[in-house]
Amino acid sequence: MNLEIANNFAEKWINSWNSHNLDDIISHYSENIEFYSPLIPLLGFNETGIINNKGDLKKYFEIGLKNYPDLFFDFHNVFSGINTIVIYYTSVNGRKASEVFELDEKGNAKKVYCNYK
Repeated sequence: MNLEIANNFAEKWINSWNSHNLDDIISHYSENIEFYSPLIPLLGFNETGIINNKGDLKKYFEIGLKNYPDLFFDFHNVFSGINTIVIYYTSVNGRKASEVFELDEKGNAKKVYCNYK
């Protein structure tokens, strides 16, 4: 992983979310996704906070977009690590957010850990 790849992924990911284009958003995720978020139970999707397949992830994102029609992510920074990227941004309702992405060989997220302040 290098900063160029991290910047490219972050720019496309943020732009996808801000466009509210669900197909574009979901294109950043692997078929074999592991997605962890404390918002999953808050939005009533499931109680575990974990999603393990791309179909359910798309349904969850659709719920999120419907619940937050004015959703806009304000990008602050991106960090690169060993096979990981961290995107730091302001999320809905002014909440600070940081997401850790582990990418597969195609450059899609295969594990994601969402963290909010």
